Amino acid sequence: MAESGMVVHIGENSPEHVAYQLFRHVAAAEGVALGQLRKDAISRKWILDIYSECLHAVRNPNLRAGEQGPG
Repeated sequence: MAESGMVVHIGENSPEHVAYQLFRHVAAAEGVALGQLRKDAISRKWILDIYSECLHAVRNPNLRAGEQGPG
């Protein structure tokens, strides 16, 4: 658990921030309304899977989904 009073700063150009922005674009392109509480709201699994995929894409821009890197 994080220490009390600990502040984490994520820069605008960090991979995590860029991945989050990409995630928001993917959600919008797929018609997913983030932040709306509805019965048919998108699942937590979808959110985490898509963010993870976006982060992977940002950290490994030369690889496409399903491709293996060297070694």
